[in-house]
Amino acid sequence: MPELPEVETVCRGLALKLEGRRFRRVIQRRPDLRFPLPQRFAKRLEGRRVVRVGRRAKYILIDLDDDNVVLAHLGMSGSMIASDAPLAGFDPHDHLVFETDDGTVIRFNDARRFGFMDLVARADLDRHRLLAELGPEPLGNEFNGPVLAAALAGKKTPIKSALVDQRVVAGIGNIYASESLFYAGISPRRSARTVQGDRAERLAAAIKRVLLDAIAAGGSSLRDFVQTNGELGYFQHRWAVYDRDGQACPGCDCIAASTGGIRRIVQSGRSTFYCPKRQR
Repeated sequence: MPELPEVETVCRGLALKLEGRRFRRVIQRRPDLRFPLPQRFAKRLEGRRVVRVGRRAKYILIDLDDDNVVLAHLGMSGSMIASDAPLAGFDPHDHLVFETDDGTVIRFNDARRFGFMDLVARADLDRHRLLAELGPEPLGNEFNGPVLAAALAGKKTPIKSALVDQRVVAGIGNIYASESLFYAGISPRRSARTVQGDRAERLAAAIKRVLLDAIAAGGSSLRDFVQTNGELGYFQHRWAVYDRDGQACPGCDCIAASTGGIRRIVQSGRSTFYCPKRQR
């Protein structure tokens, strides 16, 4: 599933194409995705001007000029591809197609249909059932070591599991939790409640660093993720530990041949990668 950097990358691409434009035509090719689409969804969007494209956690937010917001999620395999070419035919998995007043065409393509879209009044957005309990944005000014430490206090779960809990911090998934813990020098097995003080400061800083680096690289492409221009992300080529079990980790003097290098364990049904020498 795309994590914060991938969704942020898509949002930035959509902003360039959509902000200030009107939806001239919206084509809805099925009544549902992961959930049923809102009643008259396409018709309610046609003629509306896009005020802003933003993000909350792993969700895309498209603010409209009628005080409604399109709340979208890419699911496991969804993409939103923008093109200046005139609309000519559909891929079987093009479920929604948006055409703007300058001729830009954006296709929401989702082979597995785990993505979804909703239309929410802006005044009700923070109370939406999918957003109401989300933790702080890790790239926001409100996120720092003390905030993270407070969210982790009393939690007996391993720190890796806590980081992917969207109520603790929003937008982080499996990849960036492993990467952040590596750069913070913290074992994914460590009890979350012990990540306080300097450890929490290091981890908060590592989270920001990893996410910003990933956004700059266009996110990570596993299987289906592509940017709005159809290109892959490139951050997967810069992973320190994720999906690199058995290899030596960067910046560490451990010898993979004798120590086994980066290790893979399963936590809460998900793969975790870490260096047992560097991370404590």
